[in-house]
Amino acid sequence: MPFADICVWQLNRLVKPTLPVVSFRDILCDERQPMRKSQKPRLGLALGGGSARGWAHVGVLRALEQAGIRPDLVCGTSIGALVGAAYAAGELDRFEKWVLDLRMKDVISLMDVSLNGGILKGERLVEFFRHNFVDRPIEELAMPYAAVATALHTGTEVWLREGSTIDAVRASIALPALFTPVMRDGQMLVDGGLVNPVPVSLARAMGADIVIAVDLSADILGRHLRAELEPDIPIDEIGEWKRKLHDNLGALLPGRTEDEVHWPSMLNVVATSINIMQVRISRSRMAGEPPDAIISPRLAHLGLLDFHRSREAIEEGRRAVEVVMPSLRSLCA
Repeated sequence: MPFADICVWQLNRLVKPTLPVVSFRDILCDERQPMRKSQKPRLGLALGGGSARGWAHVGVLRALEQAGIRPDLVCGTSIGALVGAAYAAGELDRFEKWVLDLRMKDVISLMDVSLNGGILKGERLVEFFRHNFVDRPIEELAMPYAAVATALHTGTEVWLREGSTIDAVRASIALPALFTPVMRDGQMLVDGGLVNPVPVSLARAMGADIVIAVDLSADILGRHLRAELEPDIPIDEIGEWKRKLHDNLGALLPGRTEDEVHWPSMLNVVATSINIMQVRISRSRMAGEPPDAIISPRLAHLGLLDFHRSREAIEEGRRAVEVVMPSLRSLCA
């Protein structure tokens, strides 16, 4: 009798003499039990932050669909949390139509000035989504979904995986200095891009075996502070206070046409600084938590609030998928 079988036989005698003797060979290969079929790897999509550049996520999702690649779960940071929520809720068609119809005056109409915590309160934006899109609990969405936020007082990374979807998105997009923070479960939350700009780690934690990351900041460090073109919007449509907001935002909103050198606005400096920080953080985190594939739309020419330029962002998202499609097909085969 093989030595391993002798050991198991002795163990059966000492511990449970009434049980039938089990051989070592039976433990390794029990022909009476059918072999468990290998499960298909779960595909996760991690959508990064990037303000107006985030409309590229819509193009990415459309290109993946056309290629027959459908994620099993999705998570996002900041604008990636917003687009990811629309996708997980099965609302991508309506959401894309709304995005494509956005004009500069529509963007400005959603702005509500605040004197505390940030320039914008964000309440109009939240109420717009509550009125036009169904706010389902995250647990009831069509596919697993989560958003990333940052606890302002501690710097802790917060994963929002239950409760109101719109509230989770609002917390994840609370860009410092632009949107006021959000109170949730006793914590003051701000933009998740401060700690995890491209949430690969969250996708893994949600059970993804394969993670496709969409990084919107791959070329952002090459963007120079600049003035942009003046919007063609009558003053009476914007309102006097909105005109003041537009003037104060400077280069964040389309600005002067003169070639004269001038200092960028305070918010443009803040936004550019945050971009630099997020690029460094995302590179560091993805080095330690690498995705299986990275899609990198090149949209550095878009400003922080260029939400009205959705069509070119969506097209760039599609193009970025085409660039890496051979590797995606082999990965998801």
